[in-house]
Amino acid sequence: MPNSQSGNLPTVPAGLHWQARFYARTAPIWRWLSRLESGVLREEIERVAITRPIYIAGVPRAGSTLLTEFLSTHPAVTSHRYSDFPNVYTPYWRNWLAERTRTNPSEAVERAHGDRIMVTNESPEAVEEVIWMQFFASLHDPGVNQVLDKDTKAPDFERFYTDHVRKLLLARGRERYLAKGNYNASRLQYLLKLFPDARIVVPVRSPANQIASLIKQDRLFTRAAEQDPRIGPQLRMSGHFEFGPARCAVNTGCADEASRMVDCWQRGDLAAGWAIYWNSIYAHLLRQLEEDSALNDAVQLVRYETLCQHPDATLRELLDHTGLDPQAAKAVTADFSERISEPDYYRPDFSDEEMQQIDDATHSTARALGYRT
Repeated sequence: MPNSQSGNLPTVPAGLHWQARFYARTAPIWRWLSRLESGVLREEIERVAITRPIYIAGVPRAGSTLLTEFLSTHPAVTSHRYSDFPNVYTPYWRNWLAERTRTNPSEAVERAHGDRIMVTNESPEAVEEVIWMQFFASLHDPGVNQVLDKDTKAPDFERFYTDHVRKLLLARGRERYLAKGNYNASRLQYLLKLFPDARIVVPVRSPANQIASLIKQDRLFTRAAEQDPRIGPQLRMSGHFEFGPARCAVNTGCADEASRMVDCWQRGDLAAGWAIYWNSIYAHLLRQLEEDSALNDAVQLVRYETLCQHPDATLRELLDHTGLDPQAAKAVTADFSERISEPDYYRPDFSDEEMQQIDDATHSTARALGYRT
């Protein structure tokens, strides 16, 4: 969903929308085709090891896209791309066909969020949520506990998902899988159960600034949906439930908390609603890190402010945590370090009442993450 360079609201190209609808409506067929693809490739994918997969998860607007872009440039790494949607199901065949019909790369445009990040069809993107939704029907129902933990058992999904990751690695000739997916913040224990050597990165940001950015995006996509009615369905079909008409509360085990988020949003109390959202995700994460030493070892928290102030050191720490060769990323690290900076395209503009709402909802968690409130 590219953003217009002229500053207009984002729209959904009609062709992409109808493709997405086709794949959504025929998903059972594509799941069968995916299993057929796995069967045809069984001997090859069984030789592909899923070694230290990298997951980036958390609350949006804390630098997850930037970190994903940085890690995806490493020669050992591959991730899903914009071009992998809407045919997420047969990654090997889709990539085989794309390699043989590839035209000139698409021109880089500012992404729909209007946040200075330029993307092409080959840029990394959060795509795998489409697969999760096929196997866990209530993942985005705020009335249902959405946490998947070490006690979760889903053998059909696990076979499908591990085959999918192997096929993507095989198709791209890479060693390490990278997935950006904010909703994985409620599934970290489950992911570590599937892949005990997984490396997990959680970006964090000061509540007021992150909530201001969340509200900006929410309003942007809400206005855009009023202009283009395809936006709401498109967001849902692509597994994006953060902003605009597709927005859903994340239930991390407290139905009352999720209900309060929804109530705040419905009455237009965006600061309070997003403050509860922010606190819900990060408080859940901190509880799990305290209780689970293996998860604590696997997770690296990356403060957005530190990333902007000390990009070179932060990116090097990220490479160290993920176990990626820093020499292979030396030039890219230098390039990203020069380009990273605090955003200058908006400023928080909360009333005293809204600032109090944010502080009331996030104070304890923010302090635990090192922020003074």
